[in-house]
Amino acid sequence: MDHPGERIGAEPLGAAPAPTPTPAAPPPAPAGRIEDLVWPGGYHRDRLLAAIALVMGVGLAIALPFALRAGAEFFLPVTAALVVAVALVPLLEWLERRGLPSGLAAFTCLLFFLGIANMAIAAIVVPASNWVSLVPERIGRIKTTVRPLVEIYASLNKSIDDMAATIAIAKAARHARTVTLETPNSLLSLLTTAAPFAIIQFVFVMLVIFFFLAGWSNMRRHTIMRRSSFSSAMTLARVIQDVVDATSSYIATITVINVTLGLVVAGAVHALGLPTPLMWGGMVALLNYVPYLGPIAAACLLALGGIMTFAEPWAAAMPATIFIGLHLVEANIVTPLIVGRRLLINPLLILVALSFWSWVWGVSGAVLAVPLLIIARTVLDAAGRPDIAGFLFESGTLGGSDKNVREDVHGSLDRGGGAP
Repeated sequence: MDHPGERIGAEPLGAAPAPTPTPAAPPPAPAGRIEDLVWPGGYHRDRLLAAIALVMGVGLAIALPFALRAGAEFFLPVTAALVVAVALVPLLEWLERRGLPSGLAAFTCLLFFLGIANMAIAAIVVPASNWVSLVPERIGRIKTTVRPLVEIYASLNKSIDDMAATIAIAKAARHARTVTLETPNSLLSLLTTAAPFAIIQFVFVMLVIFFFLAGWSNMRRHTIMRRSSFSSAMTLARVIQDVVDATSSYIATITVINVTLGLVVAGAVHALGLPTPLMWGGMVALLNYVPYLGPIAAACLLALGGIMTFAEPWAAAMPATIFIGLHLVEANIVTPLIVGRRLLINPLLILVALSFWSWVWGVSGAVLAVPLLIIARTVLDAAGRPDIAGFLFESGTLGGSDKNVREDVHGSLDRGGGAP
């Protein structure tokens, strides 16, 4: 028989229930900076190193143009030689696949480039020199052709009269002592009449092109094989191939377009009766390598040639007018259709690059502006472009993200949640 104080089952009658254990209080947050809890591993150290790298990069970007301009005698021929050599790499590889040794293939590419340069000089420089020598004799015809404009702008008439007087004085002085200058008719004769420093630079450029092409295959192979991993080696190989393909494709495509435009212009001015049509066509093809400014210069030169040749104003304006029409068709229809979207570049970038390299190296820099822009864009697309805006405003102290993160962390700690 059970008694009142005895246990029924495991619990005695009248015994108080066992207390429920309360959860332990959260441990206090460890002492230290909030940033060390959110960004373990030294966030501020990484930010400091990144800021130092950013400042050094900005300083280098500011100082580099002045260094390139001051050292133009060295940097310009080297850069031009490297651009030409990169453009000749597809021809070099084609010759090597046909069994030619690297040295012989490089020498063949160099001869090909020299042949093109010699033809350009023979077609452009020699007739242009003759046109310059004809200017004193054509002053009267120029005045007759532009007389309608002279009547409107009296100051232009005064300028031409002053020019005629100056040329007359120069002709009178030339009767006292005559100096005969031989017009160069080839690349060799042009070099023999050039300054010794220009000859040295030309030889230097040819040597750089030859040795770059001769050692291209081995240099690319060794550069790729030295990578520490297969993925980095493949990335580097892809970057090198992209640079070569983009540069050579642009130069080859634009060369074909410019030469075709030059031949069409040559045929048109020949039909109009303008002398030396090949010179005008070659000049148009050469100046068309310079975006925007080159066609303007070509139109001005064609207008000058028309004024020196034709007596009627409408006939004198025809060469420039025909070229402007052909250029508009080429720039707006032919080039976008042939080049396509793969090689199209933002016009703003072209203008900035053209202005920059023209300031650094003059006309030669303007010719090299677009190939250098293509090389830089290809490398940046493969290597990744720095996110300067994100560094400054998204994760940096100039933005509000750090403040928001601190507020969230403090609220979490106040609620007892500890570090995230």
